Amino acid sequence: MKSNIGSVDKTVRIVIAALVLVLYLTNIIPGRLAITLFVVAAILLLTVFINFCPIWHFLGISTKKKNTLNNKKN
Repeated sequence: MKSNIGSVDKTVRIVIAALVLVLYLTNIIPGRLAITLFVVAAILLLTVFINFCPIWHFLGISTKKKNTLNNKKN
């Protein structure tokens, strides 16, 4: 698996997961909706930790910046 998640993408995913937790703890999202959103948040956090998003891979998207230093000849 080649990493395809950049730092901004990671930050957005973590913020969304934290927002779901806050909404649950303040009883704004109850029951089945909370469970569904927890699953989505867990998937988002998992992709952050493994630096790979299967959906981005299948769509051919990468939010990770290219390292231009390695592409230059010395």
